[in-house]
Amino acid sequence: MKVKTILVSQPEPKIENSPYFDLIEKQKVKIDFRPFIHVEGVDAKSVRQQKIDLSQFTAIILTSRNAVDHYFRLAEEMRFKVPDSMKYFCQSEAVAYYLQKYVVYRKRKIYVGKMNFTDLVPLFKKYKEEKYLLPSSDVLKPTVPEALDQLQLDWKRGIFYKTVISDLSDLSDVLYDVLVFFSPSGIESLLKNFPEFKQNNTRIAVFGNSTIKAATDAGLRIDIKAPTPETPSMTMALQKYISLENKK
Repeated sequence: MKVKTILVSQPEPKIENSPYFDLIEKQKVKIDFRPFIHVEGVDAKSVRQQKIDLSQFTAIILTSRNAVDHYFRLAEEMRFKVPDSMKYFCQSEAVAYYLQKYVVYRKRKIYVGKMNFTDLVPLFKKYKEEKYLLPSSDVLKPTVPEALDQLQLDWKRGIFYKTVISDLSDLSDVLYDVLVFFSPSGIESLLKNFPEFKQNNTRIAVFGNSTIKAATDAGLRIDIKAPTPETPSMTMALQKYISLENKK
């Protein structure tokens, strides 16, 4: 069945050269963007209840841009001046680049992984003496604490923000040819906002193993998966699928 309409459960990309816009142009499809989930920060009181004193840490582990934003937001709220000696361990180049919003790059000690959390392990081994803080959301992949515990690091997790299901009541339906999801929370949001949802001919595209599991557990049929060796990104997976389907 031909693909003409796609709903991506994320905010619209801010960059002009996003591969999604290429997809719209090349395949002549209509793509709508709508976040199914959003992030809400916790307050300083919640951090104190977690028995976290920001001054006790010598290094911060940053796995996402949200972690960066909420760490510095709470530091300001708690009147904590982040010292120049603070070390930052960033999961990816994108996170490290985003960090420049808050710190003068060349004056700081910043260590960067390639992409996955496990890429940081050699760096953690090198700096075993640090006291690490991991600012995270209420949803955390088990691989993260497992890796840190295995290295026997002195670390503490702080829940600095929460993933919340967005209210989609203004959408009368989600009758698109393809629905695209990037997290289990996105699947949960679909079912909560549209309890009567019937998949029928709608194709479901999912990114990541945890999202695949959530979609399968919810009884959804998965038609498009990423990442794969052949299609490492969601846009590549969509491109490949649409090319084949729209030829028929």
